[in-house]
Amino acid sequence: MSITSAKTGSTSLSLALENNFMEPIASTLVGAGGVNTVIFNDIPQTYKHLQIRLIGRTNRSNASIDQINMRFNSDAGTNYITNHYIQGNGSAVYAGGNTSGTLMTIYRLTADGAPALSNTFGVIIMDILDYANINKYKTIRALGGHDMNTVSGEVFFTSAAWMSTSAVSTITITPHTGTLFNQYSRFSLYGIKG
Repeated sequence: MSITSAKTGSTSLSLALENNFMEPIASTLVGAGGVNTVIFNDIPQTYKHLQIRLIGRTNRSNASIDQINMRFNSDAGTNYITNHYIQGNGSAVYAGGNTSGTLMTIYRLTADGAPALSNTFGVIIMDILDYANINKYKTIRALGGHDMNTVSGEVFFTSAAWMSTSAVSTITITPHTGTLFNQYSRFSLYGIKG
């Protein structure tokens, strides 16, 4: 099956790239020593949605998994529906939700604590919907998972919301309080055209 480009009229299987449906905005690779915060500033307001793709690990020592947290526009008020989630690990399924908070919680990354092994990282893909629309609250959805090299693993789906009609211009991502994102964690921000 071939796809015809709306932009050029050519027939191709690379329709999304050819029509620039998704464009890279910024990316960061965590260096030696780790970091406790990743910030995307001055986000262009020219896209329909945003997507963050990350592969990461934290240095939390007392757990094999670790949450990550996110804020928009440095807003530290109780303006977030922190999360609704469903997750499974191969033997059990969990679901739940939280109401208002001062940040959004996105599950989960691999952490240094046992039984996680040193060569495993978690992955998360997050969509920030209608981020520039000043007539809507901002919703995110995230899909991710991690593998602990046959010991255990987990997949999850999470949603959260920022109860503000302001356009998102800054995204701040942090691990659990007192921990760092480890070296080689990568965070990439993309713009999605509507």
